[in-house]
Amino acid sequence: MIDINESVMQFLLAFVVVGPLLGAVAALLPAPPGLKGKSPEQAVLRHGVTVTGAILIAAIVLALGFDHDQPSKMQATTDISWIPALDVRIHLGIDGISLPLLVLTALLTFLCALYSYFKMPSGPSPKAFVALVLLLESGTLATFAVLDLLLFFLAFEMVLIPMYFLIARWGGEGRTRAAWKFILFTLLGSVVMLLGLLLIGIKAGTFDMVALATDNGRSLTTSVQVIAVLAIGIGLAVKTPMWPLHSWLPDAHTAAPTVGSVLLAGVLLKMGTYGFVRILLPIAPDGFHTFAPYLAAFAVVGIIYGSLACLALAKQGAKGDLKRLIAYSSVGHMGFVLLGIATMTPTGVNGALFANIAHGLITGLLFFLVGALKDRTGSTDLDTLAEETGAALYGKAPRLGGLLAFGAVASLGLPGLAGFWGEMLALFGAFNPAADLSRPAFLTFMAIGAFGTLLTAAYMLIVVRRVCMGATPQDMPKLADVHGYEFAAWTPLVALTVVAGLWPRVLLGLTDPAVQQLLAGGTR
Repeated sequence: MIDINESVMQFLLAFVVVGPLLGAVAALLPAPPGLKGKSPEQAVLRHGVTVTGAILIAAIVLALGFDHDQPSKMQATTDISWIPALDVRIHLGIDGISLPLLVLTALLTFLCALYSYFKMPSGPSPKAFVALVLLLESGTLATFAVLDLLLFFLAFEMVLIPMYFLIARWGGEGRTRAAWKFILFTLLGSVVMLLGLLLIGIKAGTFDMVALATDNGRSLTTSVQVIAVLAIGIGLAVKTPMWPLHSWLPDAHTAAPTVGSVLLAGVLLKMGTYGFVRILLPIAPDGFHTFAPYLAAFAVVGIIYGSLACLALAKQGAKGDLKRLIAYSSVGHMGFVLLGIATMTPTGVNGALFANIAHGLITGLLFFLVGALKDRTGSTDLDTLAEETGAALYGKAPRLGGLLAFGAVASLGLPGLAGFWGEMLALFGAFNPAADLSRPAFLTFMAIGAFGTLLTAAYMLIVVRRVCMGATPQDMPKLADVHGYEFAAWTPLVALTVVAGLWPRVLLGLTDPAVQQLLAGGTR
């Protein structure tokens, strides 16, 4: 790693958070004549690639300058008073928990901007599209970087409007209903969450997340913690999404444009689980302990429910939509994340954080691939795809078929790929949960979750068989294989999925000290 001055690190983090917001404003302005290129539309799409590329470079430099010997310490911190009467501060910082999510967000947004430059979704002006993607990136990055409860809430809510418009204006069939469902579910959950955040801030006398985590709930009575965890947990559970608050997700994914689905699955779902780890575990540990068994129970129901829904969609003859199937798979995968968090152990929480990153990489890749299939065949319906490809995608577009098979086996948790470690560590955490949690109950949850991994393998292998593994008909024209821009957008996700699977210590070495510190009583 490289030695970077602390003031430079502070500037880089501030730039990562604010840069996309400034870029969003600039995207709406008329382009200077020298930057218009072949058309104003091309210029604004190039602007999106440039801004997201600059943010990604800054995030990588931030990661290189991060002190990996002290990942539990908040670094690149900025702490400025904003609203003195409420003790609300512009407090930014990163540790081993937030840094991987920050880099993942910057990477996925850049890849989406690059993909859109060559394959802009049909809809209104690219100006608004680029501005909304950049606004979405700014809100997501801020969520992972802010260390004040009210700022966290503002950043958490900042992503709702751009995602609503991305679905409603650039989405496919049923986009209006899906967008309204998304916004209503998340807004209602957020109202309840805000009440819980205000309760903590008022009772503890501060909204500073570092101070609250260090206090470790000592200034909050158990009853206050229980109420706060219930209120905040509902808001976070909607965004995660946890069963039974998940019903907005399949509709939103099915209707969203390709890049909207990638960002929704790869980035936005992580905001909910991050809130459980960053806020509830260290700030209200007694209240979280009360609800941990219930959270685990909902998590494993979500694992089985999501897997059975995918299995039903994957069956021959079912009206199965591949995009909807991958959306339901997210319900199951995020169930493993919640199960790991519910164990309240370093093993389980580390597994949850690892599974977060793995899900972002793998599901982001899968949604890119499904978008490419839709561009080539005009549909994401499994029966239609099987007819269009002759169930022989390997023969008609071998690289595309190989990547779809790779994404499928990575999603089912094949050892050696990123999807394996997070889910296994979450199950190991359930095998030996925190003290005073019922071990028989968590052993039951572990067994149910393990059965869910078998169901995941079943539906993913059925999808591969139905779409990829038939004999190539002689009279059927070949599909266009992977284009250059698709290769550029997907290769980083494939490479990181392999690297994280073969060398999990790269990620666990960052998260484990921070998790140990967090569970022991806060963050320094």
